[in-house]
Amino acid sequence: MTHSNKTKILVVEDESIVARDIRNMLIGLGYEVVGVTPSATESIKLAKTKKPHLVLMDIMLQGKTNGVGAADQIYSQFNIPIVYLTAYADETTLQKAKKAEPFGYLLKPFEERELQTTIEIALYKFKMEMKLKNRERWLSTILKSVGDAVIAANAKGHITFMNPLAETLTGWKNPEINPKPLSEIFRAIRKNTKKEISIPLEKILRGEKYRFPREAILLSKKGDKIPIFQSATPIKNEDNSITGVVLSFSDITRLKKAEEELKNSLTRLKNVMEGTVEAMAYTIETRDPYTAGHQRRVAKLATAIAHIMDLPEDQIEGIHMAGTLHDIGKIHVPAEILNKPGKISDAEYNIIKTHSQVGFDILKSIDFPWPIAEIVLQHHERLDGSGYPQGIRKNEILLEAKILAVADTVEALATHRPYRPAFTKETALTEIKTYRGILYDKNIVDACLKIFESGFDFD
Repeated sequence: MTHSNKTKILVVEDESIVARDIRNMLIGLGYEVVGVTPSATESIKLAKTKKPHLVLMDIMLQGKTNGVGAADQIYSQFNIPIVYLTAYADETTLQKAKKAEPFGYLLKPFEERELQTTIEIALYKFKMEMKLKNRERWLSTILKSVGDAVIAANAKGHITFMNPLAETLTGWKNPEINPKPLSEIFRAIRKNTKKEISIPLEKILRGEKYRFPREAILLSKKGDKIPIFQSATPIKNEDNSITGVVLSFSDITRLKKAEEELKNSLTRLKNVMEGTVEAMAYTIETRDPYTAGHQRRVAKLATAIAHIMDLPEDQIEGIHMAGTLHDIGKIHVPAEILNKPGKISDAEYNIIKTHSQVGFDILKSIDFPWPIAEIVLQHHERLDGSGYPQGIRKNEILLEAKILAVADTVEALATHRPYRPAFTKETALTEIKTYRGILYDKNIVDACLKIFESGFDFD
């Protein structure tokens, strides 16, 4: 056998004749012998300076340090594989030798082929072990540097790995966990119910699907409560069998704080917006004392209709806002027309009708989260196209505008006006029933009637 890059071997043997024979065998096989020594102490020095690829170590050596002790130091300090040479094969000797993690044994005397086979197997095992260790080291480095906390547990539920972030969040250190179970180290409760989360390890090991709560509260060793995102993933072998579980989780305290700050900020903005809208509505009502509270009452009825129709809360907020502002365009109508007693002329009515368009023009530049300007523009449109200002029909009209149309009609008929006294609620409701499906949306009319049947009152 020849080697382009010769394998370097150190021989440690206290019988000179045996040592010479081994050296000759190795050279004959194509290996490079970097040293031969009978001393355990000397073998450690030679291993450090010569850096052999493998050491053939006699177990029974003279002196304070025997072969097992020397082998242990050589492997642990210099990461050099050891093959033991021994004429003693008793159990006690073998048990002592195993502690030094040898890569092979040769019982003296041995043949040249046996020596070569043992050396090559030992070198291959060492190479594979180094690959595995490097892979584990690489994986461990990644897991230690990732932004999530990671805990791995075996099939018995005992923790086999924790990265530094997992130690920090749980309050447990790696030396403390062995052999503690995962259920003792990772303790968490559900965010909403506060019930403790039990990780169903048996189900995961059987490959059954388990929906892990996405958000939870981690209970640390110190008693801290930490909001976390979490997930559990089974560990699978090459044959797809499940041998454990990996739990990953991340601290979302800052995220929750940011969400709370954003929520508070939105609440403040909403309050400012509502205050501004109320001020705008009040400005209109001060010019028309006979219709004071009209917009507020229409908003109240429209909102009640939207609730009965089971519309989304966000959409209902938009309807309330539009109801509060739907007559803002009347700021453009002269007060003497708004407050005129008696019959209004056609010319004066045409001026009043401009309030929908004016309201749209006032509101269109405001960036509401709802189509407020369009709702205000369309609140006098009717299903048959007889409304104003655009004369649009049916599905061309926004649902919110259709709701305001019904609420506005009922409120206007049921309250006093300068040019006529108030009608009864029954008369107002008869109006929308009569034109149900003609001027007004059927479902909206039905919802309105249901509200009054349940005792709705404007005040």
